[in-house]
Amino acid sequence: MLQAFLSILVKRKGSSTDSEAKIIIAFLFNRSGKTQLKESELYLPLSMELGWLSTKESQEFVKYALKQEMLVKKEGFVHPNFPVEKITIPVGFTPSQRLFSEKISQKKTENILDKIVLAIGKKTNRDQTEILDEIKQEGQEKKLITEVAALYVARKFDLDVTEWTDSVEVMLLKGNTE
Repeated sequence: MLQAFLSILVKRKGSSTDSEAKIIIAFLFNRSGKTQLKESELYLPLSMELGWLSTKESQEFVKYALKQEMLVKKEGFVHPNFPVEKITIPVGFTPSQRLFSEKISQKKTENILDKIVLAIGKKTNRDQTEILDEIKQEGQEKKLITEVAALYVARKFDLDVTEWTDSVEVMLLKGNTE
């Protein structure tokens, strides 16, 4: 099973999820006419004015955009980390629900990564930061996505990875990779 994961090696950048998130960000900034906004000036329009998301989902979207470095926080304000004027916003644009379900899947994936790191830590008595650094290094060297690299490192330490492989495989097949 691990061999199937290792055959999917290349990280996906510029995914449709990121593109759609950038369109949402560009839409909000263009709509406001400002170059920087408070976080609430992003999530409140998404939920209250546009009705695209609940308030909680809107807040999660802003956290996601910050984590993916599409937004940068500075002095209490956020601003886009890309030129919004170069983003084409389709007429009548509304975000697909797929974007938000993929973010939920990504959170589940992060939980898988946490579980793998915890198991490696228990087996090796190593610090989580050290384990994450090794996973990152293996991922970069072998061009693996983070979760596959984590499975690889776990196998290096003779851990049984079967409890995580199905979840990682589903994530790969759905294309929910970084």
